[in-house]
Parts: sequence; C-alpha cells; structure tokens
Amino acid sequence: MAAAFIDLDRTLLSGASGPVITAALRAARLVPQSFPGESLIYRIFNTVGETLPSMLLARQGATAMKGKSQRLVRDAARNAIPELTALVQPFARQMIEKHRTAGDKVVLATTTPYDFIDEFARSLGFDDVIGTRFAVDAGGLYSGELDGRFVWSGGKLGAVTDWCANNGVNIADCAAYSDSIYDSPLLEAVGAPHAVNPDARLQVLATARRWPVLNLDVSPGVVKVPVIGTELQKLALSFARPELIPFAKFTIEGTHNIPANGPAILVGNHRSYFDVFAVSLTVAKTGRTVRFLGKKEVFDAPVIGQFAAALGGIRVERGTGSDAPLDAAAAALEAGEMVAIMPQGTIPRGRAFFDPVLQGRWGAARLALRTGAPVIPMGLWGTEKVWPRNSQVPMLWNVANPPKVSVTVGPEVALRRETAADALASVSDALADDNTKRMMSAIVNLLPPEAREHRQPTEAELRATLPSNYKGDPNAEFTRRPGTD
Repeated sequence: MAAAFIDLDRTLLSGASGPVITAALRAARLVPQSFPGESLIYRIFNTVGETLPSMLLARQGATAMKGKSQRLVRDAARNAIPELTALVQPFARQMIEKHRTAGDKVVLATTTPYDFIDEFARSLGFDDVIGTRFAVDAGGLYSGELDGRFVWSGGKLGAVTDWCANNGVNIADCAAYSDSIYDSPLLEAVGAPHAVNPDARLQVLATARRWPVLNLDVSPGVVKVPVIGTELQKLALSFARPELIPFAKFTIEGTHNIPANGPAILVGNHRSYFDVFAVSLTVAKTGRTVRFLGKKEVFDAPVIGQFAAALGGIRVERGTGSDAPLDAAAAALEAGEMVAIMPQGTIPRGRAFFDPVLQGRWGAARLALRTGAPVIPMGLWGTEKVWPRNSQVPMLWNVANPPKVSVTVGPEVALRRETAADALASVSDALADDNTKRMMSAIVNLLPPEAREHRQPTEAELRATLPSNYKGDPNAEFTRRPGTD
C-alpha cells in the first residue's frame, strides 16, 4: 500500500483556508474580532506562500483557543465546509481520483488544526487527516497546549513518518504535494514529490531536483509564469489585440455568447493556419483562456510545439482511434475550462475548400454528449487571405491594404442529448452524426452570404488551398471522411 499526502492551503485550495475558518469561528463567537493587519497577512500568504511570521502566529493557535469547547469548534468548522469546498482547485479532485484508482490512501497533511479541517477533508473523501492537534482536558475544553507535534516543516515530516509506521506504509513508496519550501523535508522523503503552485524558493528547488511542477487550477502541462503565478496563455492573451496585428483588419462580433465561466466547447470552421490567432483574439475579449485541440504535427514542430503545449494545447493524432485527446478535453471541461475544436479536422483542400456545405468529424459532438458542456459556434472568414495554405508564413507585408477578417460567435447550438434509448453504438453514432451536422449548420449560418454560394474557383485560388510543396492536380477533389477517427 502507498499513500498520497496533500497539503491544504495553496495546494488543495486556491488560497488560504484561514479567512473562511476564522469567519466561521467568529460567527460562533469562539474567537474575537479581527486584529489589525489580519487581512494583509492573508493577502501576503496567498501571494508568496508561507512565511516565518505567519507560522509563528499559527504556532500560537493552541494558546489562543485555550478554554474553548472542542465540540463547539468542530460544529463551527462544519459550517465552513461549503465555502472551503468552493476553494478546491479545479483539477485537485482528478488528482485525488487518480490515486484512488491506483489503490493509494489519500491523506490531507496540513499545519491547520485537525479539529478545524477534519470534517471538510472527510467530505472530500480523504482517507485520513494529519494536522496540528490541540490538547483537550477532561471537560472537553482546549488546554492551551499541543497534543503532539506542530505539523509544519520537519514536524510535518515527523507526523507523516509516524502515520506511515502506524499504517504499514513505506514513505519511499508515497507521493506528496505542496506549495511551500518549508515542506521540502517531506518532499525529499517521499518517492514521488510534486511542487504545486510553488513559492519562489520551492520553484528553484523543484527545478534543481527535476520534481514535477503542477498547477491544479489549469490543465496538466499548462505553464504558469513562476512567482507571479499567471498562466502563460492568459499573459499572452493580454497582448492579443487587433491593433497589434496591422496586416489584418478584424471584425469580431457576438463574444457575449461565450459563457463568462464554466465549461464550453468552441467550434469553428477551418480556413487557415491563422484561425488559431483569430479565435485567440476573440477569446481574449472575454478574459478567459481556452484549450485548443490540434494535430500532432503542430506539437512535433521545434519550439512551436513546446509553446503550443505550454499554452494548454491538446495533441491529436488523427487516424489512431485514441481516446486520449477527448479524455484530456473532457477533463478540462469537467474542471470548468473552455475547449476549442475545428470539427473539420483539417483545412479543406482544392475544391473542397469552396464547398458551401461543411463536413465535420464527430469528436466535438461526442465530447458534448459526454460532458454536457454547451457548444458555441464560431464563423471565421477571410483568414486564408492573411495566411493561405500555400504560404509557410503569414502575409506580414499586407499593412497598407490589410485583408478583412471576421469572427462571428453565435448562440449555443441546440443539440440532441443522449438518452437511455441511445445506448446502442449504432444509435450513438447516428446521434453524433446528427449533432455534428447541427454544429456545422450553425457555423455556416454565421458566415457571410458568399460562403453559402456555389462558385468555380480560379486556378490561383485552388493553388492557395494546397501546401506549398504540393505537386498534384489542384482540380482534384480533396475530402476528409468525418467519423470516429
């Protein structure tokens, strides 16, 4: 048997538990009103992590609670569970479930007093709690002393070591998760240390030790800027402004249809390598971030591939039948993130590029049925004028007469949702196909009238839809088979 030891503040939770717990204790009249500088201390903690002064104050907790009823304290702490639950990091539950699937015990290991946090941890399904314990006298009142160690730094390692000995667990087989440099003794002792939302010093140590660095508020693999803790994509999107792209003239409409929070699947037509930039500019107006599903060739490219992964891109190996991309996308949606998919799978080639009827694969529809997330259509037009398929780079020199690019976001697509009667694979396939057609139709309706007209492209227009190294006949039909692949 192994175990995963998970820290509380800034690790399992997005910030400090102290304000929530203290408010519950104050409501029960178990602690006095706030002292000068209290809110500042919590703000500093949430920004930089644990400090020696903050731990010195925590160490005095037993004295401050002297004479208080343990039962009343636990009752008050129980009232804080809903607010504490709201602070749980979006991807923390998935991490916990991963350990459960592996057969590990999941243990909350925190400096926070045991009686303050025990029932909250149990409500999340933790197997046990290691926390600082306050001694209780025969009358059920706190005596003002500690019962055992102050569970911090070396004291936390000692408490975890004792737990392992009492439960027949080898600490070298265990995992630990923490944000604080002061938990480095525990991280050094376990076999699988993880730095979660690390403070500056732990970031340096984790880099030197090559420990995994996680941020449980974003999808796995997403990079956040060290110390300031801002997601790299959010930082990049803060510079995503149409005026900074002088070689294209943008019209972006309907962004109010993108949900302000919660899961959403953005689906759009695919006309150019520039589509990702156009969608990013649109999403930037909402203040949110988005996870793009992209073909593996993008992620295999030097530099660009690493950057795409760091921004939260999800790699897709088309034709393999792998469920990994949809699993990753579903995990992101379940954590309240947005996912962007081009259902066509690739930019249509040749005459297929000019077909007013858009063909889509079933991935987005299956994802919507699996997660229940709303599907938001986006119509993109003119991006191929900025970066045609037969060019290896965008037309950066078109500053004097930039092509017009439009992005129109529509309302949620009305999908047929799966019922018990749709359990058969043949019925589910038909449902996915029907919903894909609904999505593609919604996208087409957002495009300008010319997109819905049949016309004969010129030779030059056909060539522009093909890779620069293409040697075949541009008049040939190129289609992509939609379906489960």
